[in-house]
Amino acid sequence: MGRADTGVDVAIIGAGPAGLTAAYLLTQQGYSVTVIEKDPHYVGGISRTVEHDGFRFDIGGHRFFSKSKEVVDLWNEILPDDFIQRPRMSRIYYEGKFYSYPLRAFEALWNLGIVRSTLCMASFAKAKLFPNRNVRSFQDWTVNQFGHRLFSIFFKTYTEKVWGMPCDEMSADWAAQRIKGLSLGAAVLDGLKRSLGLNRRPNDGMATKTLLETFRYPRLGPGMMWEAARDKVVAGGNRVLMGHALKQLTQDQVTGRWRVTATTGDGATVAIDAAHVISSAPMRELASRIHPMPETTGAAADLKYRDFLTVALMIRSDDLFPDNWIYIHDSKVKVGRVQNFRSWSPEMVPDARIACVGLEYFCFEGDGLWSSNDDDLIALAKKEMAILGLCKAEDVVGGAVVRQEKAYPVYDDAYAANVLALRTELEAKYPTLHLVGRNGMHRYNNQDHAMMTAMLTVRNIAAGARVYDIWGVNEDAEYHESGDEGERAALASERLVPSRIAPVDPAIAQDAGAIKPDAIKPDRAA
Repeated sequence: MGRADTGVDVAIIGAGPAGLTAAYLLTQQGYSVTVIEKDPHYVGGISRTVEHDGFRFDIGGHRFFSKSKEVVDLWNEILPDDFIQRPRMSRIYYEGKFYSYPLRAFEALWNLGIVRSTLCMASFAKAKLFPNRNVRSFQDWTVNQFGHRLFSIFFKTYTEKVWGMPCDEMSADWAAQRIKGLSLGAAVLDGLKRSLGLNRRPNDGMATKTLLETFRYPRLGPGMMWEAARDKVVAGGNRVLMGHALKQLTQDQVTGRWRVTATTGDGATVAIDAAHVISSAPMRELASRIHPMPETTGAAADLKYRDFLTVALMIRSDDLFPDNWIYIHDSKVKVGRVQNFRSWSPEMVPDARIACVGLEYFCFEGDGLWSSNDDDLIALAKKEMAILGLCKAEDVVGGAVVRQEKAYPVYDDAYAANVLALRTELEAKYPTLHLVGRNGMHRYNNQDHAMMTAMLTVRNIAAGARVYDIWGVNEDAEYHESGDEGERAALASERLVPSRIAPVDPAIAQDAGAIKPDAIKPDRAA
């Protein structure tokens, strides 16, 4: 397709992994492209790297691992010389002690003590001998797998911090998906073998992903990848407009071309004429900006998101701990996870005398944490680091706050119907409007999955038809040609976000035994 004199071939909404992957590939193929990004400074979306006084912060922690060779090859093509191999280490903090993740048998026994360890194993044995046959909630499922005591120690507090709801109100199928492939027996056996020097074979991630021992990482953080992609798009003659937020999206009914209107922070308006539009904007926002509004805008408005913020602290110390991150299973503090940015890459921390950590707080946009001012959040983070014994408050020499809205699309009881309704209407009305990425498709997947949806969308644009089903990209970043079979395979392996369990009518429960054990799908079992 040749470059249009009065517009571009493709307008892309959002400069995250999906948007920039599409822009990069389209630029390679000679298409004219304009990308709009509402952030005035950073590309990469949730995979961006924020800089403050020379210190770099990864928003959430992004290991570069994918089972898709195409995705890995594209990473290497965009950033050929800047990957480093990093050791993976993460631990669980519980009652003042650290537990390796995954569990190591002797360490766990020592930290818990003989009495508590014995009670944990007895609780585990009881769960296996007398499992709950009426599995409805995350708590039911996890107790069945690990026993009530281990559930309370290693799952309950952190999970409730992340998702903002009690474990006994979360659906069980999310637990089965998130903890898939990791059992207590396997973890303890692996730890025992390693303790005795019997298991030297490194885990390359092709088995259980939670056991990865090393990972690849850009030396200056994940944003380095997307900054390089942006630069290549611009070098190819296309545009990436920063600080431009989508205002309206309208299709000319005669020509079929799109008019994308964006506004800047100072109120200026830019209009882009395009043959195709690729959107990684949240579905809820996109629906409200299409003119005329879709009939299913109400369904889109019901889509929900979980947000979080990172408080980065600069601390007078050569280093505080070797972990990439520590999971905080402690109800005395609000922080859910603590990142150590030097352990991700030494080059992210410019001063050898200063450690830099990021405290992650999970919240909803507009709640008390989200609305707190930066000084109060930094003071809270300093206080909680001292409570955890990770540093002294007086050693903190600086801080910064980064808010990330819509970090996790929430899969509540209505989300699937809402997404399907909007998707069906948009695909029927607008074959040249393409939804990609985590928020663009309201699918809680990783950056390699987001990239694959963009890669397939570019192929569809080149083919002039929806040859590939982007909704068929599954959790292993595989893809299928269009068709029900591919989409079913993807949905069967889709990474879940917890939804609230539906209330059961007492009369129905008494008559039918509530939800049967086989309601948990076999392909999502641990």
